[in-house]
Amino acid sequence: MFLIHCPYCEEHREEEEFHAAGQAHLPRPLDPDSMTDEQWGDYLFYRKNTRGEYRELWVHAAGCGKYFNVSRNTQTYEIYATYKTGEVLESTSQMSVGPTGSVLNYRTADKEGS
Repeated sequence: MFLIHCPYCEEHREEEEFHAAGQAHLPRPLDPDSMTDEQWGDYLFYRKNTRGEYRELWVHAAGCGKYFNVSRNTQTYEIYATYKTGEVLESTSQMSVGPTGSVLNYRTADKEGS
């Protein structure tokens, strides 16, 4: 089991309280009525499945119930950052380890004030 930081509750909680909801930062089509069935199906069902750093949408189902974004490594399960929906994580190049308990959870050094 590992801990995930909820950016809304501002707490680290057990993974069992959360559910993954797919790829993050997917723009909705501007005119869905003009799309073909194949284009609409691609938007709804086909997602990237990359190795390494990946941005996902998660929900704190057993807590506040809010959706947020997670930047994590799909191979090592390391969580680099959690951030609110609508925010954009600019870069993960200057990450520093933060105290989280049983898993590495990273935040940018700028947000920590270091």
